[in-house]
Amino acid sequence: MNTHRFWLVVPAAGIGQRMQSSVPKQYLKLSGRFVLDVTLSRLLEAGPWAGCVVPLHGEDQWWALSGSASDRRIETCAGGDERVDSVIGALHHLSGRAGDRDWVLVHDVARPCIHPEDLARLRTELAGDAVGGLLASPVSDTIKQVETGADRIRATVDRRRLWRAFTPQMFRYGDLLPALETGVREHPGAITDEASAMELAGWQPRVVSGRTDNIKITVPEDLALAEFILARQDAG
Repeated sequence: MNTHRFWLVVPAAGIGQRMQSSVPKQYLKLSGRFVLDVTLSRLLEAGPWAGCVVPLHGEDQWWALSGSASDRRIETCAGGDERVDSVIGALHHLSGRAGDRDWVLVHDVARPCIHPEDLARLRTELAGDAVGGLLASPVSDTIKQVETGADRIRATVDRRRLWRAFTPQMFRYGDLLPALETGVREHPGAITDEASAMELAGWQPRVVSGRTDNIKITVPEDLALAEFILARQDAG
């Protein structure tokens, strides 16, 4: 009998420097709600989950004002300087409760448009997988390669093997934690997401096709786009 459980980790310790705001992007408003609250509520409503951990910045001033702060399903822990450090901290926070074969789904707090159907498909398709994987989408644009710091094209990249990586990314607790810790130690700066750490550890994560409207809020104009997407999803 398969008794593995599913845990959520949603790093929220970033300061969102590209948002041109004194408020971290997870605490900007989407239709009157914090981005963080929208993201967490959509994830938690798509459960069931064994638990949810949100790493926070040590000087966070806004969490206590969020709707999520009173949600008993959510625990917080200290975040790190980088996203990967926050995820490692959250996994240590789960030590003694999460089993090695339990699944951990790590999701960007700035991706509030995650669709419940994508989340359900990810969990279903990877539940019996030996490695795990992530939501992703095939690249549809023509991709050009240029030299670092230059503005002239060196080559056109074959996009047939390229996918855009989204979140959540879903891996076994007992595999993910050592992969992240080893990756940080042996490949500093190379861990851009959980899948990259697993790849460096010798695993081959699986891609699960996801919706392209699972956008990440990065610059101010993304807020209006996210509001449009959420309204369209709710209407449809």
